[in-house]
Amino acid sequence: MALKGLDIFKLSPKTNCKECGVPTCMAFCMKVAQGALPIEKCPHMGADVIAKLSEATAPPMKTIQVGDFKMGGETVLARHEKTFVSKNLYAVSVSDADADADAKLAEMTKVDYERIGERMFVEMVFVTYAGNKDAYVELAKKAAAVPGRAVILDVNCPETAEAALEAIKDAKPVLNGATEENAEAMNALAVKYGVVLGVKADSLDALYDLTAKIEGLGNKNLVLNASTASIKAAFQFAVEIRRAAVKNTDRTFGYPVIVNAAALAAGDKTMQAALASLFTLKYGSIIVMEGMNYAQALPLYGLRQNIYTDPQKPMKVEPGIYPLNGADENSVCAVTVDFALTYFVVSGEIERSGVPCNLLISDAGGYSVLTAWAAGKLSASSIAKFFNEMDIAGKIKNRTLILPGKVAVLKGEVQDKLPDWNIVVGPTEAVQLVQFLKDYK
Repeated sequence: MALKGLDIFKLSPKTNCKECGVPTCMAFCMKVAQGALPIEKCPHMGADVIAKLSEATAPPMKTIQVGDFKMGGETVLARHEKTFVSKNLYAVSVSDADADADAKLAEMTKVDYERIGERMFVEMVFVTYAGNKDAYVELAKKAAAVPGRAVILDVNCPETAEAALEAIKDAKPVLNGATEENAEAMNALAVKYGVVLGVKADSLDALYDLTAKIEGLGNKNLVLNASTASIKAAFQFAVEIRRAAVKNTDRTFGYPVIVNAAALAAGDKTMQAALASLFTLKYGSIIVMEGMNYAQALPLYGLRQNIYTDPQKPMKVEPGIYPLNGADENSVCAVTVDFALTYFVVSGEIERSGVPCNLLISDAGGYSVLTAWAAGKLSASSIAKFFNEMDIAGKIKNRTLILPGKVAVLKGEVQDKLPDWNIVVGPTEAVQLVQFLKDYK
């Protein structure tokens, strides 16, 4: 059972030194119990106490690192309870039996774009063993050569697994193939090469027992496979594993989960996309598909980004001057709020216009234009304050400022606050900026 704040406080130094950034030791211990701060943040906590508390205060689901990507570390079942920690990862499946494996790898890399400051791309390659050892090793090499992607070796044969691991050992792939029959051999390989081990079983009870067995061998660097027998079974695995870990704090099931949508709906791209959306919500850490194109990616990555952002923290960009299309001190200025989606939509339309423009981002608390205006975060005074703090007049010679059309009511007040500027009301929708800037130019 997770420790409460008072339990941690009993072991704390009780100095109220504030060096951890929290006013009192009691407040610090409460934050540690909630998972908001690590116990190591206290500079006066003894090493023995830290060792004792670290395991108890760790998230119920272990954080697993694969290449540049983290999985797990989750503490809640529903995002509104707190927030999800590690976004799920998408993988494309290739096999040594695929005649078009090279084409699939090339096609996979075409999905690569930016949305609200986050790069959207297929993070993993799932390399499935179909029986040809030499072809499998060569395919593993090709998968490992794809820049910036992690590799999952889906193979149950220890001999083939070792050959593939040796060929791409620097890539530190996931070795996905520990079963009841080969658990000790596969675990030995995972430990030898320092890689994450994927565990498979036909039932939840068998998966639990096998995971406990591998933990007993000293390995807790694991991922668990959801069933591929049916969609119903896969969903049951994913939900029951998460519930056992988070609600029952059963750390034997406290690991990320691989869901193989490619196996659950082979040959059906539409169903695979639907399953990927389902398991993005409930609770796939790695979701495997036969391929990924923009028609599948755009809704999936949009869903993931919405789910894996903290609902208690607005998505903001840094206030400042953003020169677009080669803008300089003589270019026209446009002002808007620091809500990330607003920034990326507005900046995208300005870039599409081709007109040099200095986009001025003021601090509006991460709210959208109308919300910021209604909350008093976007006003003539806040804009004038921003201009003074950023020394806009000293950095930009042009004296034309375009206001968002939805707050046209501010024009007179802004003109009074900035008498040296020509205040122009822009369009109400970002999509209208292209023609507006071209006409204004």
